[in-house]
Amino acid sequence: MAGSSSDLSQEDESTTIVSGINITPFVDVVLVLLVIFMITAPALVKEVLEIRLPKSSTGDGQVIQTFGVAINKEGLILLNGTLIDEDSLKNKIKETIQKSQDLQAIISADKEVPYGRVVHVIDVLKSSGLEKFAVQIEKESSTSQESPPAPNL
Repeated sequence: MAGSSSDLSQEDESTTIVSGINITPFVDVVLVLLVIFMITAPALVKEVLEIRLPKSSTGDGQVIQTFGVAINKEGLILLNGTLIDEDSLKNKIKETIQKSQDLQAIISADKEVPYGRVVHVIDVLKSSGLEKFAVQIEKESSTSQESPPAPNL
């Protein structure tokens, strides 16, 4: 009977049931999906979202049309994400102003674009009759701001 008890212990070791679940692969997959979502989320926001707005009888019905004017680091102009030349930009703005006086532009330029190029594009917008515009910037984090060095006297 001594031999039979050792056979029983070997049988118990080989037939033990794993009662815990290894969640490491699951967590890995979830983190990868999270990273993919974080990368694609800005692109999804730019797409047209289907939003059903509530109705009101007292609204004035005026809609401010906004043009997104971007200047890439090569100095090329993009209007609402589409490459455009200066003459076409002028014509598009003039056409839109004739339809609606309430027009504004948000200008975003790469930081490597020369200042003169940005001023020239603003001049093109203003000469086309556009009066309202803003320059888009990114806010610096407070940790990366350093005070300028003190001048040596």
